[in-house]
Amino acid sequence: PAARPPNMEDYWRFLALLVSALLVGFVSVIFALVWVFHYREGLSWDGGAGEFNWHPVLVVTGFVFVQGIAIIVYRLPWTWKCSKLLMKFIHAGLNTIAMILAIVSMVAVFDYHNASKIPNMYSLHSWIGLSAVILYSLQLFLGFAIFLLPFAPVWLRAALMPIHIYSGLLIFATVIASALMGITEKLIFSLENPAYNASPPEAIFVNCLGLLIVIFGALVLWMASRPHWRRPPEELPKAPRPNGGTSEGTEAESTMTDCSNADKADMSFNSEAARKRNLKLDEAGQRSTM
Repeated sequence: PAARPPNMEDYWRFLALLVSALLVGFVSVIFALVWVFHYREGLSWDGGAGEFNWHPVLVVTGFVFVQGIAIIVYRLPWTWKCSKLLMKFIHAGLNTIAMILAIVSMVAVFDYHNASKIPNMYSLHSWIGLSAVILYSLQLFLGFAIFLLPFAPVWLRAALMPIHIYSGLLIFATVIASALMGITEKLIFSLENPAYNASPPEAIFVNCLGLLIVIFGALVLWMASRPHWRRPPEELPKAPRPNGGTSEGTEAESTMTDCSNADKADMSFNSEAARKRNLKLDEAGQRSTM
């Protein structure tokens, strides 16, 4: 049977949160598109306002929605029997898509500012946003180099895993904060008659978009922070020893087994003891995930 969290109640709770997150994230993208097409000048690439509109659309789509999916992809219980390498490629691929969309969104806003003679990088939103893009690029590069490619030693992966997880969640939260500052800044600068403080329909609509982004971020961070929803470590194949015993086939497998002899027991997902063993392995950073 497909692997799932320790009990059925947790399984259905996870599914409810997952469906809610996907729905809220998708609606956020739709809201961003409705905003630029209904209230603004649509999308174009000519240095005008339509080019700037690519910025909020791509940030919400890639840097928020796609990145959020990349964060929780390891939490999907029905993928726990899939190849770990396959899940790594999916995780890396989603993050790469998010990174590309974020970079294009940055190019759009810089190109628009330059064409309109508007200064660049003067607001707190721009400082935090550019910092998030730089940190995300570094996170993606190190993730490929250390956790996806088979060259980094296990001890290095174990040492960097907590930092990788924490920095990923921090960057995601930072992106959401920057997005909220950005849409507020855009409304303040763009709405004149009536002004933003008069709560015209566009202001109310975009404020709702901001609430959707916050809800999506909260759901993703909640699912990502529940230890019993983490992907359990895989059972490692044993190679026969000359004397008839067994030994691990690789140095990485041997190291992981030595760190927790309890993993030699039956790893039943419905067993509380097995769950605790999985959590200990995860906390020790022995599972080489991105």
